[in-house]
Amino acid sequence: MHTVRTEVRVEGVVQGVGFRPFVYALATGLGLTGLVGNDLDGVFAEVEGPEAAVAEFLGRLELQAPPLARIERVTTRALRPVRSASFVIAASESQTGLRRTLISADTATCADCLRELADPADRRHEYPFINCTNCGPRFTIVRDVPYDRPLTTMAPFTMCERCAAEYHDPADRRFHAQPTCCPACGPRLRLQSQPGLKTQLGLDHHENPIQAAAELLRRGRVLAVKGLGGYHLAADAACEQAVAALRQRKHREDKPFAVMAADLAAAAELAEVDEAVAALLTSPARPIVLLPRRPGTTVAQATAPGNRQLGVMLPYTPLHHLLLAAVARPIVLTSGNVSDEPIVYRDDEARSTLKGIADAFLTHDRAIHVRTDDSVARSFRGRPMLLRRSRGYVPEPLAVATGFPRPVLACGAELKNTFCLARGRHAFVSQHIGDLENAETLRSFTEGIEHFRRLFDIDPEVVAHDLHPEYLSTKYALELDLPAEGVQHHHAHIASCLADNGETGPVIGVAFDGTGYGTDGTIWGGEFLTAGLAAFERGGHLAPVPMPGGAAAIRQPWRMAAAYVADPEVARRHQDHWPAVIAMAAKGINSPLTSSAGRLFDAAAAILGVRDAINYEGQAAVELEQLADPAETRPYPAAVEAGVPFTIRGSDLLHAVIEDRTDGVPAPVIAARFHHGVAALIEAGCLLMRERYDLGTVALSGGVFQNLLLLSATVARLEARGFRVLLHSRVPCNDGGISLGQALVVASREAASRS
Repeated sequence: MHTVRTEVRVEGVVQGVGFRPFVYALATGLGLTGLVGNDLDGVFAEVEGPEAAVAEFLGRLELQAPPLARIERVTTRALRPVRSASFVIAASESQTGLRRTLISADTATCADCLRELADPADRRHEYPFINCTNCGPRFTIVRDVPYDRPLTTMAPFTMCERCAAEYHDPADRRFHAQPTCCPACGPRLRLQSQPGLKTQLGLDHHENPIQAAAELLRRGRVLAVKGLGGYHLAADAACEQAVAALRQRKHREDKPFAVMAADLAAAAELAEVDEAVAALLTSPARPIVLLPRRPGTTVAQATAPGNRQLGVMLPYTPLHHLLLAAVARPIVLTSGNVSDEPIVYRDDEARSTLKGIADAFLTHDRAIHVRTDDSVARSFRGRPMLLRRSRGYVPEPLAVATGFPRPVLACGAELKNTFCLARGRHAFVSQHIGDLENAETLRSFTEGIEHFRRLFDIDPEVVAHDLHPEYLSTKYALELDLPAEGVQHHHAHIASCLADNGETGPVIGVAFDGTGYGTDGTIWGGEFLTAGLAAFERGGHLAPVPMPGGAAAIRQPWRMAAAYVADPEVARRHQDHWPAVIAMAAKGINSPLTSSAGRLFDAAAAILGVRDAINYEGQAAVELEQLADPAETRPYPAAVEAGVPFTIRGSDLLHAVIEDRTDGVPAPVIAARFHHGVAALIEAGCLLMRERYDLGTVALSGGVFQNLLLLSATVARLEARGFRVLLHSRVPCNDGGISLGQALVVASREAASRS
């Protein structure tokens, strides 16, 4: 029988998902000899044997790949047979050159490991750090590539004889699983409490840290828990006093907390879970999923005050599974930080930062190398929609068909910041960094960029940034010794949506958000653009109004109501400051013009008495959506004023709000009519854009489209008019997607200039 030897190169394979062991098992099962290994370009193999067996190997390589594998391309090359005697996994070697290997995201505990965790006869029974090639820590423990144990934070833990035997056994699912360990050789859990607390509560008899921690939670205490990407703060979700204490200590007045439920059945008791949501909740990424809250649940009101939605997630580490089982009810689980600061991930930092919040610390001795917040998602029309792309998704790249002519760094926006490093066909969008408004978050941003540059061996040759001169991300970009290119904020939003959908445009881009620096020096945010990846034109926008006091108008929505309309109710509530604010707006003193849709929502919320001052970004709009009656669909009208660009009078909606309020129409009905009025004005703007630019596809982007009521109404109206509508799924529609858009715009400009 004819013997052949074939070199196989597999591009796009993420390290740490058991691909080399899979290739080994596949090859040996077919009686082939040769080798498999990692190098700077990814996975390579040489297979030798009968021609038919090699052909079957190649056919099954992609079809039967491990569940976490992502294969982009397989290439082959014929080699001269060497009559090798066996098939081996080649050792990774330090090499110089351009790395193209990829790193896996952290992955939720798999079913096999959960079975071992629950089996009293298994040597890893109830061991909080159980993992295998199909699950466990990856990105948060990797210090460098290739992804081998010495280059992770598992390096200090020498494998015991039994773990080493599994690691070297090709038939074992822990074959070459880098974080593998057991109670004899792996990380150890411990509970540290405030002096005397365990004695005071009679918990000294608890030798098991998890049982003691669970008892603390059941008794209304706040617990700091070391997770995959940082510390969380936990409390009994049913205990009003505990959740209120957590909220007070964390200085988080109103923003909702997430809840972790033990399993899908427990989640369904808290919120409405359909098939698409169940798939999202149980996916390997395990994001927080925003769901319609079930009435009458035992969850404390302080968990998500005044909110019909509840952020729910399922356990994604063995520690979470054990803790939830011990507590025997859902827990609040929120980022371990003080409000507006990044999640803490170093042990010493956690002890100093969280000591005034947590009564005890459930921690361990495996270091976290990269801080990574939980991801947040929702389902829209059965399709996942990421609102925060972080743990479970990062650092896996987004493949971009248009590619990048040269390596680029995109620095993102000020709020909900991410950065993006891109090269070739891959865009690596970072984990959620947060709002770049303090030194600690800026440090997280700069350290993250350096880590990504090292991990993916990307040396950027151009840097993209927002046009706003005062953004810290812009200042960072301009201080680099690189060619810098500014990208308009809303063009980046639409480019991000195009990339998310694998499209290049041109499209009608509707970019509705709170703030974005315009090319004319005003604050944009209610934009109708004709946009491709390389360029855009402003076709229309909401009519601009002043923002009295600048940033103060964002924190105090009543100021935006004053800028839009002379409402006696709002004036009465703020009579001491009303004349000064009106004069400030009229004279343009510290009152930049804005076309922001976010500020229009703020004004409506203030007029309806929903919110005059906010405690977190977007709060007024969130609460206005929660107020709206879902049964009401009548829209308020808004006039379109012809011109180039055209303008739409948002003030018309507010006059209608005041009129209905005066006539005694219930506030939930008014809130709904306002939402449908915004959807109707988007429809009107898109019809005018289609008439002027002959475009039939609309891309919706910007944080305003996190509003499900508005999104649903807008999509329904546009589709009824025959538009094809592009929405975000893989990257957020909010400013978390800006960096990807910036990178694509700069790359597309360069490609256009070369053609």
